[in-house]
Amino acid sequence: MKQITIISPNRPGVMADISETLAQAGININHIDAETFNESAIIIMNVDNYDRALYELQKFPDLKAVSEDAIVIRIENKPGALAQISTRFKNANINIRSIRFLERDEDYGLVAISTERTEEAMQLVNDVLVA
Repeated sequence: MKQITIISPNRPGVMADISETLAQAGININHIDAETFNESAIIIMNVDNYDRALYELQKFPDLKAVSEDAIVIRIENKPGALAQISTRFKNANINIRSIRFLERDEDYGLVAISTERTEEAMQLVNDVLVA
């Protein structure tokens, strides 16, 4: 699975600018997470056309947008499940760039994880790997 990470100045209207531009280009946002950190905003999204979205986002000189691979795993919805997975990466000395829940029900959760070494990360979580 691919995701786009955007780093932007924390300014009013940044979400409107991004979502309007993608909508005008016919790009659907499938999932989005946004947070602010001091003077910056960090936005992680999944879209239905990555190449076109990256092209459209270049229209904003104050945004830095990059596409990266993320792996999707399925874990039990119980305390410590995410800690067990995170510890695997820690023990393999693989940094996690981003992590987020995509779906969650009473029993399981789907989690997207982006790391610095995707192939090795996939091997570490092969037993719970979805995509």
